[in-house]
Amino acid sequence: MKHDIFSLKGKVCIVTGGNQGIGEVVASYIADAGADIAIFDMADATAVAEKIAKEYGVRAKAYICDVTKPDSVSDCINQAAEDMGTLDLLFNNAGICVHKPALECEPGDWLKVIDVNLNGAFYVAQKFGKYLVENNKTGNIVNTASMSATIVNIPQGQASYNASKAAVAHMTKSLAVEWVKKGIRVNSISPGYIKTAITGNSNPEWQKLWIESIPYKRMGTPEELAGAVIYLLSDAATYTSGCDMIIDGCFTVV
Repeated sequence: MKHDIFSLKGKVCIVTGGNQGIGEVVASYIADAGADIAIFDMADATAVAEKIAKEYGVRAKAYICDVTKPDSVSDCINQAAEDMGTLDLLFNNAGICVHKPALECEPGDWLKVIDVNLNGAFYVAQKFGKYLVENNKTGNIVNTASMSATIVNIPQGQASYNASKAAVAHMTKSLAVEWVKKGIRVNSISPGYIKTAITGNSNPEWQKLWIESIPYKRMGTPEELAGAVIYLLSDAATYTSGCDMIIDGCFTVV
């Protein structure tokens, strides 16, 4: 390309929930686009970071971070900034799902999902935004919402997840408007059913119904999300903020 507007070279990107699944795969593609990677995860993602560094010739480091704890988030952001020299990008991806019908959902179940998916996403975005502002930097954030922010999944009950992801999508728009004058773009992706270890271990009958309901007649892959994330993080999207990009194999269209 004469104008390599999708390049992330010279940038440092935080990836939350980067030890497995969507986070791990997309982190590797972000590295392939040239960015150094800081993985934030509850688990020790050192092996993932080392693999990314070796394969793509970038710097990559893992940090054990509980996104539901503001102090943990702040400590990890400060340490990553010190280790990497700067921070530029955030793929705010950490999330969980509890499949329980609403009448059986205990307060602890509800709070756990909301705490990780919504509160955690906000804490990380907020601390990252403060870092950028305090250091007179611009930057870009991509949050992971879900098609569940738009539709109600069946046959499984997951009201807590659906509500949390709808909130993430609207939080994204709110932050985008608040931070536009600060030079911080905030967008989200909303994946449909993506083939990961988590979905692969779900009820086989559910999986059969999901696939039958998807016009593509298959689940997506984490790799099929990477291009959207790179676009939204890159200079190809300088006039794009407050966008929620649904990537679902046409599931929400029909």
